[in-house]
Amino acid sequence: MSATDAATTRQDRFAHGLEILTQVDGEGGQKVVDSLADISPELGHQVVAWAFGEIYDRPALPPRDRQLVTLGMLTALGGCEPQLEVHINAALNVGLTPEEIVEALLHAAVYCGMPKALNATFVAKKVFAERDLLPVRNQ
Repeated sequence: MSATDAATTRQDRFAHGLEILTQVDGEGGQKVVDSLADISPELGHQVVAWAFGEIYDRPALPPRDRQLVTLGMLTALGGCEPQLEVHINAALNVGLTPEEIVEALLHAAVYCGMPKALNATFVAKKVFAERDLLPVRNQ
């Protein structure tokens, strides 16, 4: 493979990833990539080309299921509140309801603990308020 082919492939992967990123995360994803431009543009490129262009676009899981997995993982990791904000918005963008998101975060409490589930739920509350989706009532 020549250097030109590699550059084209790299750019093609980025362009495809940007398309998926925009579909899933909307402007929130682009803001994350833009915020990396001055410190680690390569990390921004990898988020777009690899995470979205290759992983998020795999056919075995639909986008809403991928977002449920992502919300669970970010909740379990803890300390990922900025990423949770982006992905709660993404979950809404791909068809999850506020009630389904809250239920997923409640379910996560069983496996990763109350403090992490509480932190994630407060992020969801912030996102829902910004999108005029409060109140969310659960049983």
